[in-house]
Amino acid sequence: MEIKVVQNILKANDALAAANRKQFRDKGVFVIDLMSSPGAGKTTLLEKTAERLAGEIAFGVIEGDLATAADAERIGAYQIPVLQINTGKGCHLDANQVQNALQYFDLDSLDLLFIENVGNLVCPAEFDLGQHTKVLLLSTPEGDDKPDKYPVMFRQCPTVIINKVDLTPYVPFNLDKVRASIRRIQPEGRILELSCQTGQGLDAWIELVRQETKRFKAELQASAS
Repeated sequence: MEIKVVQNILKANDALAAANRKQFRDKGVFVIDLMSSPGAGKTTLLEKTAERLAGEIAFGVIEGDLATAADAERIGAYQIPVLQINTGKGCHLDANQVQNALQYFDLDSLDLLFIENVGNLVCPAEFDLGQHTKVLLLSTPEGDDKPDKYPVMFRQCPTVIINKVDLTPYVPFNLDKVRASIRRIQPEGRILELSCQTGQGLDAWIELVRQETKRFKAELQASAS
């Protein structure tokens, strides 16, 4: 009986996610679900992205947190459309919450939408929001055992960012071990290594966002012709 309940919840969520994805496609908006543990640096990465892509790619942000509007306020300071979703006790965003949030955005004016999910390496993994891709941040202070402990999350994300690499001399984090673990779980995945504080590796991230957004737009144009 419990298995049936879980299946029904996911089935209903998947239907809403499909509707979200169709709306994003119709509006020409590329969507990235950004996930990590709390404090891994998602919001800081979005701030750096805003600095680099200002005036080039129009994007908005849906912020997911249990409480407060702190992250939305940080993003809003960059004059970016942003909406905060407070989940209370909920450990992840779902497709219904995202669908309700979309009414507050002018999707016709956006090229890209980031969904910053609730900080958690378990619950967000299998909830489809209608995104086109998932990106996972792993920060070095978390330790190098996270891919092996949370394989479902790493398997779901074709792009993994190892953040705060400037701290590797000061924390027990073996980059070679983590790379090997990620490759074992997600053989075709992409691994980026960066530091939002020093700027190391940020160019590769910005170029990835730029190219993935362009690729999505080009595919839409090709399918319409």
